[in-house]
Amino acid sequence: MEDINYIKHLNGVFVQFSKDSRLNPTHISLYIALFQLWNSSFFKEEFYINREEVMAYSKIGSKSTYHRCIKELSHWNYLLYSPSHNPFKGSKIKMFDFGTSTEQALYPSRTNIETSTGQALVRINKHIQTIENSKNINKRENFKISNNENSETEEKQMATVPYQDNLKTSSDKNYGEPL
Repeated sequence: MEDINYIKHLNGVFVQFSKDSRLNPTHISLYIALFQLWNSSFFKEEFYINREEVMAYSKIGSKSTYHRCIKELSHWNYLLYSPSHNPFKGSKIKMFDFGTSTEQALYPSRTNIETSTGQALVRINKHIQTIENSKNINKRENFKISNNENSETEEKQMATVPYQDNLKTSSDKNYGEPL
């Protein structure tokens, strides 16, 4: 059994995923399914998988998509895939460690994976009123005024028309005009 930190490994692999433009959601889903099976086997160095089980966990419906993605993950060094053509044995998987290291961090406060012990600071000028914001406030006020005028005309229409049209079309449309 290897000494794998679940959270650090996932954080490390997600950092790798964010840097790798070759991956699509199917690759990530497949990797997470394999990671869960690796966790279930107590992070053994190598473990065997059942294709149907992995496809069910990863929500992959096509065998060709499954085989393409697992081979690509192996080729891109996210895992080592050794296919078995024996249906009773299953394929062998070796997962690589992305999260834990035996080396000491030189600058522990600069690690990307760890959480900070300090308080998060918000810039003081975040909520300061700017010229652009005041322009937007004027637009909102003008919009409110025009909406009040429209609601008065709608009320008049509702009073005169017993069966209101949800499209709010007017009856004084000139059908001779082009669209």
